[in-house]
Amino acid sequence: MDNTIAIGTIQLAAQEDPALNMARTQEAIRRAAAQGAQIICLQELFRSLYFCHTEDHSQFALAEPVPGPSVHQLGALAAELEVVIIASLFEQRAPGLYHNTTVVLDADGSYLGCYRKSHIPDDPGFYEKFYFAPGDTGYQVFHTRYAPIGVLICWDQWFPEAARITSLMGAQILFYPTAIGWDTKEENPQMNQEQFAAWQTIQRAHAIANGVHVVAVNRTGTEAGTCFWGGSFISNPFGSILYQAPHDAEEVCTTKIRLEDTTRYRTVWPFLRDRRIDTYAPVLERYIGGKISE
Repeated sequence: MDNTIAIGTIQLAAQEDPALNMARTQEAIRRAAAQGAQIICLQELFRSLYFCHTEDHSQFALAEPVPGPSVHQLGALAAELEVVIIASLFEQRAPGLYHNTTVVLDADGSYLGCYRKSHIPDDPGFYEKFYFAPGDTGYQVFHTRYAPIGVLICWDQWFPEAARITSLMGAQILFYPTAIGWDTKEENPQMNQEQFAAWQTIQRAHAIANGVHVVAVNRTGTEAGTCFWGGSFISNPFGSILYQAPHDAEEVCTTKIRLEDTTRYRTVWPFLRDRRIDTYAPVLERYIGGKISE
């Protein structure tokens, strides 16, 4: 297995028509492949506008089975270009049962499986609990042609346990398809910048704590009161930013990473060696503090 891997990141502004989004995304995948990308990651729910800003039953019509039409289209493209494609989809698992799901298609077009989003947010403008059941796949590692990878989704990126477990399962790269942005009514630039910095910092921390590369791919553009902040980035296992996209523009980029960095950084900073797994049982509790003093 070659130690140098070319990662393609595709940051787009979604349009209203799913067919147009699919066509634009396929064209972007071709551009990334032409740049030499071997593993290409798409943004969260790339086929549509981010529909979770309201609770609207009509939006369930956007869902599809997995595997289904999008998997078949992207699988054919993956085989043609010999690239791995990581694609986030709105899955209809059964009538009335839906998930926020990411599929992984190997470089021969085969469907390696899916990961269903574990942590589901419910915040103003992000009413995902209305649409998605919590994932039940468990954390996943996909053994692609180019590298063993882990996939988590957006809100998962705030939880170190998800990154830790996926890394312990053997993932050498963590991918986070994402849809996150600023409230357009927020007039405080410092608040906006702090939010972006927190988002990037916690994911860089996952890279450092686990000795793996982290790839976060966000959308850009303004939709229904949210200015998606773009800023897709790649961090090496020591938290250094190898690539960052602009906030307010589409971008298709390919960045080379070295898998051997995992061995190098884990040797110098042996966090996995020094973990005290015998002391971690309390993390399985919801809360272990006492009553709040009045």
